[in-house]
Amino acid sequence: MEVQNETPAKKPKRLTSVVWNHFERVRKPEACYAVCVHCEKKLSGSSRSGTTHLRNHLMRCLKKSNFDATQILAAKRKGKEEQVTVAHVSYDNVPRKYETVLPIACHKFDQESKIDETINQGGVKFDQERSRIDLARMIMLHDYPPSMVEHIGFKIFVKNLQPMFEFLTTSVVESDCLTIYAKERQKVFEIIRNLHGRMSLAVGFWSSPENIDYISLTANYIDDHWKYQRKVLNFLTLDSFQTEDALSDLLIKCLMDWDVDQKLFSLTLDDCFRYDSLATRIRKWLAENQPILKNCELFDTRCASHLVKSLLQDLMESIQNMTEKIRESVRFVKTSLTTQGKFDEFAQQAAINTKKRLFLDNQMSWNSTYLMLESVLEYKDAFILLQEHEPTYTTCLSDEEWQRVGSITSFIKLLVEVLNIFSPSQSKYPTSNIFFPEICDVHIQLIDSCKNPDEFISSLATKMKIKFDKYWNKSGLGLAIAAILDPRFKMKLVEYYYEQIYDTDAPDRIREVSEAIHELFDDYSVDSDSLDDIAGRAGTSLSSTSNATRDRLRDFDKFLHETSNQQSSASDLDKYLEEPVFPRNYDFNVLNWWKVHTARYPILSVIARDILCVPVSTLTAELAFTAGGRVLDDHLRSVDPDIRQALICGQDWLRMEREETSTSSLYAVPLAVELT
Repeated sequence: MEVQNETPAKKPKRLTSVVWNHFERVRKPEACYAVCVHCEKKLSGSSRSGTTHLRNHLMRCLKKSNFDATQILAAKRKGKEEQVTVAHVSYDNVPRKYETVLPIACHKFDQESKIDETINQGGVKFDQERSRIDLARMIMLHDYPPSMVEHIGFKIFVKNLQPMFEFLTTSVVESDCLTIYAKERQKVFEIIRNLHGRMSLAVGFWSSPENIDYISLTANYIDDHWKYQRKVLNFLTLDSFQTEDALSDLLIKCLMDWDVDQKLFSLTLDDCFRYDSLATRIRKWLAENQPILKNCELFDTRCASHLVKSLLQDLMESIQNMTEKIRESVRFVKTSLTTQGKFDEFAQQAAINTKKRLFLDNQMSWNSTYLMLESVLEYKDAFILLQEHEPTYTTCLSDEEWQRVGSITSFIKLLVEVLNIFSPSQSKYPTSNIFFPEICDVHIQLIDSCKNPDEFISSLATKMKIKFDKYWNKSGLGLAIAAILDPRFKMKLVEYYYEQIYDTDAPDRIREVSEAIHELFDDYSVDSDSLDDIAGRAGTSLSSTSNATRDRLRDFDKFLHETSNQQSSASDLDKYLEEPVFPRNYDFNVLNWWKVHTARYPILSVIARDILCVPVSTLTAELAFTAGGRVLDDHLRSVDPDIRQALICGQDWLRMEREETSTSSLYAVPLAVELT
């Protein structure tokens, strides 16, 4: 209902509803009015009338309003403190109901205030608390800086989208992120606590330009559905002078906080050549609390990608001078169309038939350098002709250099291919069975290169093999056992490679691997947890398809399993090894195979589940092909360590949750909730 214009009077008291941010209350002896500050329309302002009609008008009025971003920015630059109407809005214009907003976990809303915080939007209502949660989740999920909520562009966007949203400070958003982190952490804790199998922990090392170091702890496991899972448990900031002993104490504390010491199968460290004492201390601590499988031989694992990356770096550095000559040669050819034309003629004379084209590499990316070297080697004869006919071209390689670059580039090609296989993506992680043949190929290449008649090549290979042997002595057995648990390989793959690697010593080495996997099988056979796990899962499967009467026989199932094992404790493994290997094909999924054959190999399947999830490689492709390591983003370095951990871990957990949820269910909970 509309009323006649009257002179506005001073408000006698502060009004609590956010609606009054857009209305001026006018009191007259005969009535009380509410004057819209945008269109000057007058509505009833009596407390008996409520605020619903004001909200309805506000929505109609705001839809016709235009926000002038130029005036907003100009007003902020001039430091205006006065309120501006929505038509000339500054994002400091809306008085806050509270100077600071409490974290969500502590923010209480009674029914009356909840209604007062909403605006009728054609059958739905705006929920400030829910919007806060969604904003914090968005920031965590997409790695946005929490400070974005104070950016003027963000405020303009949100105010146009939802005028009633109360803007938050960075500290409030960080508090909301901590609340979400605590809730998601409990979910992850329950998942790990209820995990039937064991998990392996990957430790990643991070740095920053400020010389502050960080470490990440990531759990790797295979769930009851035989799906490979990976969850970041911690992201910790290290002290400036953190010793390995102090670091091991920190990791042990994290293991205790997550209560995973009884479930830990292995520890994978980024660096192949450091942190020996760290792994030893953690292994000893675990041995005091539980029996370690296979005499701890499988506990200390090192990143295979780090090894290959280190070998690749040695190769790149060995031909650094020759590589620079090649870059200058490519630049010379591409200086002009005339030079390029001459070079093309020389390529035709040399009968070079290739689709590769010369290009300059990105010196920060080794795989780019490899591709440049490979293309240049295709045009070797053309460069030789160019040197003979073009006096100004002086950077051509000598015959000896061409030969060395060719030999080393073939080795680089192998390492690049291996790194491409090893590098995990965001949503796919390679199981440990794929690493053994790749590492063995590198081993054989090193052995052959050590015998190269060129002293330059042989001395380089000898230096690299020292590095390789240190890794092989730590991780070779674990890789071999993982390969045996691939039904396409079994012991046959170990025999095939060991005969090439060890020659006359191969039978003894093969016997060592065979004995090791039998010892591991014996450990699992007497492990009460594993047996209970098998019987428990068998009982669960039975109860899910049987009636209550059949449930009384669950103890019989366990008895049957135990007595069968007593009759033939090693038959599970022996039966697997004696059967023919599974045909190799590109669509093979080792986890699906073991899921199908769990009932046939009950104990061996438990071993496979624990070993196949060992993170043999922890470097992404981007890190594997560059000289540097992991560097923390700028916006994460500037926040408090607890906030940093919440953002990084929370992002990982929310991403995993998103991948496990279908697209339709992502939108099952709308931002606006229907009125009841």
